[in-house]
Amino acid sequence: MKKAIFEGMVFDEYDRQLPVVYVGDDPAYVIDDDGFNRHVSASEIDRQVWDYMNRDFEGNEDFISKKTAEMMGVDDIFSIAVIRKQLENRDEQFYELEEKGIPYDMRQYLNMLGFKVIVNQRGELVEINQPSISSEDDE
Repeated sequence: MKKAIFEGMVFDEYDRQLPVVYVGDDPAYVIDDDGFNRHVSASEIDRQVWDYMNRDFEGNEDFISKKTAEMMGVDDIFSIAVIRKQLENRDEQFYELEEKGIPYDMRQYLNMLGFKVIVNQRGELVEINQPSISSEDDE
């Protein structure tokens, strides 16, 4: 059975958290549209979020692989190749997340950090608030 990947992190434009219900075996986010409960496939919304979060990887796999390996202290060609392969298989990772979901503890942690997905009444991605690290010098 599929899972809603970003369950607990999806909100409407009025800052209301969207509940997840199952229509058969498929999860759906429920959007209150002036009293009408609109059921939008979780897969549709989750895919929009996934694509948005991965947009900067496209075409930069070599650079990201090398830098990631350097940061991990394993900058040999085999490690770089493994990291690159993971970056290239982002679609497979999406489908795996749909099957397993993000662990509850990780979702809670992301919520505490302020990660929030905002969609409109039709389930279209409006904004993603992502946690960031900033220093006192940042303005």
